Amino acid sequence: MRLNQITVPAVNLDESVEFYKNLGFRQIVEAPAYARFEAPDGETTLSLHVVQSIPEGDGISLYLEVDNVDETVEQLRELGINFETEPKDQRWLWREAWFRDPCNNRLCIYHGGENRRYPPWRVN
Repeated sequence: MRLNQITVPAVNLDESVEFYKNLGFRQIVEAPAYARFEAPDGETTLSLHVVQSIPEGDGISLYLEVDNVDETVEQLRELGINFETEPKDQRWLWREAWFRDPCNNRLCIYHGGENRRYPPWRVN
C-alpha cells in the first residue's frame, strides 16, 4: 500500500490553487469545485475540494519535506507566505517551520531525513 492522494478543503478554490502553485505543486486537474496537483518531487498528488466552511479545530496538517528548511522558508517568504513559527530543531529530530494555507489548513516545511522513517526509537 502506498499513500498517494491527500485532499484538503478549500472555501476559495482560486486563492487556494494559486497558493499551492506558489509552493511548487503542478496542477493536473481543473474542475469547478476541485483541483488536483502533482507534488514537486515524487509521485504523491494533492487535491483541493470546495467546501462551504472549514471544519473547526486544527483540522488537516500537511508535512512537506525539503532538504533545507531555512532556505525553503526564505524562498516562500519572498513569495509572501507568512510563517507561524521559525525553523526549529525538534526533540523528535526533525527541523520544522509551520504556516497555513488560505483556508487555515496547517502546513509544515520540515526535514526529517533518515529520522522520518528510522528514528532511534523505531519499533521493529
